[in-house]
Amino acid sequence: MTKKQLNVRVDATTAEIARARAEQEGISMNQYIEKLVQQDMGEVGRSFVDAAAQFMKEYEAAFLAEFGEPEGTGQRR
Repeated sequence: MTKKQLNVRVDATTAEIARARAEQEGISMNQYIEKLVQQDMGEVGRSFVDAAAQFMKEYEAAFLAEFGEPEGTGQRR
């Protein structure tokens, strides 16, 4: 995978914490930041799935009234 350079500015405390955490994990600062972004992307995906499941739970009756039962579970309108 091609890497892109990314320059960021953070306050001194944040920078020190990030350096310390990367060192504790035995990885470079770059690897640490990349890991954080990847974790964040995973959380967004989980949040989306959770929200979609909640939506379907709340509106299931309306969908069934409009479109009927899914194939194989009953008669379709």
